[in-house]
Amino acid sequence: MTFKELILRRQSVRKYTDKAVEAEKLQQCLEAARLAPSASNSQPWTFVVVVEPALRQKVAKETYGPLKSFNKFVPEAPVIVVFVLEKPKLLTDIGGRIKNKEWSTMDIGIAADHFCLQAADLGLGTCMLGWFNEQQVKELLHIPENKTIALLITLGYAPDDYKQRKKIRKPIEAVVKYNNYLR
Repeated sequence: MTFKELILRRQSVRKYTDKAVEAEKLQQCLEAARLAPSASNSQPWTFVVVVEPALRQKVAKETYGPLKSFNKFVPEAPVIVVFVLEKPKLLTDIGGRIKNKEWSTMDIGIAADHFCLQAADLGLGTCMLGWFNEQQVKELLHIPENKTIALLITLGYAPDDYKQRKKIRKPIEAVVKYNNYLR
């Protein structure tokens, strides 16, 4: 498939079958994330892979929103990957402070996208989660208190009848400006 076809295929999957993700496919997704570029090659990430069923269910419950109204699909996912933000290289950290930019969070986003695109290429579904009880997830996974969890990603197989949604995006003219923001 072409890169554009891959981009069109990748979507947030919120329903999973009970089929296990093959170890080699999981490894390919993790390798894609590991190889992502980062500011000054800091690689400011650690990926905590949660596959043990009882622990995975506990982590999943920490993603429920207010009144358990969303993320209820997470317990179906056979894999949850926790993206932990690590301290960047000194030069990257200093540059980020000077420019008031959080390079490491941008780097995590790139790694997460690489992970999800690789999964889509392998026929797997993913969903990036920003809503979770960070303190509880840290405790469950023994992540040190001084670390930050950037996001969680669910991984698994969508049911065969899971509908591929049409991507609805703003027209390109609304988001691209040449040479001048105001034109």
